[in-house]
Amino acid sequence: MSELCRERLASQLAEAVAEALRQDLSRQERALLVVSGGATPVPFLRTLAACELPWSRVQVTLADERWVAPEADESNARLVRQHLLQGPAAAASFVPLTTDDPTPEQGAETVARRIAGLAWPASAVVLGMGGDGHTASLFPDSQELSLALSTAEPAVAVRASSQPLPRLTLSADRLHRARRHFLHITGGDKRDMLVRALAGDDVRELPIRAFLSCPLAIYWAP
Repeated sequence: MSELCRERLASQLAEAVAEALRQDLSRQERALLVVSGGATPVPFLRTLAACELPWSRVQVTLADERWVAPEADESNARLVRQHLLQGPAAAASFVPLTTDDPTPEQGAETVARRIAGLAWPASAVVLGMGGDGHTASLFPDSQELSLALSTAEPAVAVRASSQPLPRLTLSADRLHRARRHFLHITGGDKRDMLVRALAGDDVRELPIRAFLSCPLAIYWAP
């Protein structure tokens, strides 16, 4: 039953995001979609790929990325190419968050310029949330969290003791630059974490709180 609920949730979210893109493309030449990685978004990405849209006018980028090669199993870019940029959706312009530099600290400036040139404000930002309350790569145990929450720069290199790989994340400021925000989560543990996050206001404890004070459409299934 939970699998069916998650598929329905993915379909509902895909239609909502597709409609957001259609609305914005009716009055502007290009529209930007920011998506997240992980296992939860896969059914959503596949369903969105099948939606009828002028995909050649859609830009797609990521909320965050592990600093790995684009073909690596851990790559969010690989996930997007495999599940979203298929069929007609392959015509979308995909903007990755990695470079050939050996570290995200070295590549961050290049990525920031790349991101700044996109069609902001984004039509939609689709966020996920981890069991520790992180979203994008805004981790509670990251030394760069305060910077990522406060800077006006588009992208921040991030390292966290809980994570085996260095990452690059869009800053909270950049993620806020969207007409619509969606939170896509599944399972009882994530629901309980969201309830906990809603009950407090310490963003550094649970970084998802940075987005709970703005309009946020929550898509949850068991």
